[in-house]
Amino acid sequence: MDLRYTDEEQDFRHELRSWLQSVLGDVPPEPERHDWAGRRGWDSAWQRTLFDAGYAGINWPAEFGGRGATPTEHLIFLEETERAKAPYVGMNFVGLLHAGPTLIVEATDEQKDHHLPGILKGDHVWCQGFSEPGAGSDLASLSCRAIRDGDDYIVSGQKIWTSFAHVADYCEMLVRTDTNVPKHKGISWVIMDMLTPGIDIRPLRTMEGSTEFCEMFLDEVRIPVSSRVGDENDGWRVAMTTLSFERGTAFVSEMLQTMELCRDLATLATKITRSSGVAWEDAGLRRDLGRVTAELDALWALTRRNISEATRTGLVGAGGSVFKLAYTDLRQRLGEIALHLLDRASLSLDDIGELPTGEHVQGRIHGLSMTIAAGTTQVQKNIISERLLGLPKEPRV
Repeated sequence: MDLRYTDEEQDFRHELRSWLQSVLGDVPPEPERHDWAGRRGWDSAWQRTLFDAGYAGINWPAEFGGRGATPTEHLIFLEETERAKAPYVGMNFVGLLHAGPTLIVEATDEQKDHHLPGILKGDHVWCQGFSEPGAGSDLASLSCRAIRDGDDYIVSGQKIWTSFAHVADYCEMLVRTDTNVPKHKGISWVIMDMLTPGIDIRPLRTMEGSTEFCEMFLDEVRIPVSSRVGDENDGWRVAMTTLSFERGTAFVSEMLQTMELCRDLATLATKITRSSGVAWEDAGLRRDLGRVTAELDALWALTRRNISEATRTGLVGAGGSVFKLAYTDLRQRLGEIALHLLDRASLSLDDIGELPTGEHVQGRIHGLSMTIAAGTTQVQKNIISERLLGLPKEPRV
């Protein structure tokens, strides 16, 4: 393990930092959070800017349009873009972080040629149709049925928690193609064109009032067999490829944002008044924030260790689950500190008293989703217990 940056990596950092300084002044303000068409255009325009400069899909192999960056260079890219407050992938996250890398590993040449350029240029937005009302943590229990009819699959069923389905062009989806085998062995991974007849998309309103999540109802939707990635009934293995990308560097930007949120909270504490002065004078608050800051530093070291391992072996391994489990707990504690500091202002999603309180309330609510996103806390504990501690696996039905 080597956590030091090489001279070449530092040169890359300086090159990227200089480029970001030169272009970010021309980026227009981010659209309102409920302006889905505006947000899609904004995200796609930034993706095209990255593409034109050679930074799109930075860790994708060069032969598929990426830069061929190492995991460490990818980490530097995330550090510097977050530091510069550049736009993140936004609505393009499924295509860039999940579907695209999966297609690179598993798809046919024809599928790669058709889909990868659109993802990299920001022309196409993807969503993910994995979870169902009865198949979340136990994803293999999915029941969305795909019946072969000549050159098509006829798909009926329901998907849920499908981010940005209402603005997506394509969906990476898991369907059940065989009901007569054990549940893990009867699943296929397919690409669904979101303009196909029979798709009913219904946005779901979250606690924050946002509607980026959707549920999808599929009524005899015809998906060409040629849109299947991998062999029929081999979709579980392909899905594990997708989830391995999701658990690699997927939370790096999230954690960098949390580190900034923690710093902002400390600054906010110097402006919030109490009867005896300002909130920052509370030694208990300073201790709690100091502890969270120290743990974030430790998690950053773990992240770099995981990246070092990925550079050496090509895999993040169970270290990704260790990080996810620790980060989830830390995110909850930071949210509780924020609510305690904000007191009555924590009841509003809007800023109160001309102070940036709303982002911390939203951050607390968002933190609740971390126990579910990219594998629930229970799933991460199973991975750690089985792969690191060597404990017996849970019996599969």
